[in-house]
Amino acid sequence: MSFKYVTELYEILDDINVNGNTVAKYFEDNGFNTVDVKTVTGEKGSTDFIKIMIPGRNGKLFGGDAPTIGIVGRLGGIGARPEQIGFVSDGDGALAAISIAAKLSSMQRKGDTLEGDVIVTTHICPVAPTQPHDPVPFMDSPVDILTMNKYEVVKDMDAIISIDTTKGNKVVNHNGFAITPTVKEGYILRVSNDLLDLVQQTTGKNPVTLPITTQDITPYGNGLYHINSILQPAVATDKPVVGVAITTEAAVAGCGTGATHLIDVESTVRFAIEVAKVYGRKKCSFYNEVEFEKMKSLYGDMSHLQTLGQKVSS
Repeated sequence: MSFKYVTELYEILDDINVNGNTVAKYFEDNGFNTVDVKTVTGEKGSTDFIKIMIPGRNGKLFGGDAPTIGIVGRLGGIGARPEQIGFVSDGDGALAAISIAAKLSSMQRKGDTLEGDVIVTTHICPVAPTQPHDPVPFMDSPVDILTMNKYEVVKDMDAIISIDTTKGNKVVNHNGFAITPTVKEGYILRVSNDLLDLVQQTTGKNPVTLPITTQDITPYGNGLYHINSILQPAVATDKPVVGVAITTEAAVAGCGTGATHLIDVESTVRFAIEVAKVYGRKKCSFYNEVEFEKMKSLYGDMSHLQTLGQKVSS
């Protein structure tokens, strides 16, 4: 189980003074994998991007050919101080991602090394700004989305799971987590059956999916509505991306405190770990490659949806 790491890291992250080095020290003190920390300053403050590499038995880091899975903890910030006191709902993505890295590191120390490499990225900011959004307020970020993608989307990732709190909507009314269809090069593809099976395996319940629209897979900054930033990694890569949305039955603001359900976070952690296990063994497909190539031959390239689009003349 992963509860130990979820609860320990929640207490560590729920601190106005926490930063990337705090997380790095936690990993160092526990004899885990090294955490790479990069402080980046934007127009609204600074944040610490972290990257944790968990090498696989036959992964690229050791010269192998097993595919690499990327796990991105998406968020604006883990805190909205001084406007809000404490850990905010939006921080669940970072909590889940770091807990995944900690559990995988622990497994590796005990001899359970995965076949492929796992790259975990997220960022730590306990004093992030907020912004208006319908139906509930969003968390903002000290840096823009292009900067986030620069540090969180790593070219060696062959497929990406993007974990993001997705509670501020009326689309999914479910306590737990939901997965999105696979997004690749501007196409919204069908939901992966392999991933649906793993949702069912880890939750013991029927899978829940998050419906997404074309707007959601376009970059921030184009003036269009986005459910949130869960699929922003998809604009920065040609690899398949699946969103894992931590959800609630009622709409909850990203800047709301006391709204983190550790059971749901832990469930998300276990799901992502199971995906990493089988993906590195080439037994989990995010999309049908033959079908995708046929779609492109029939309907053409859709990668323009990964850009800000054409300028509209006034």
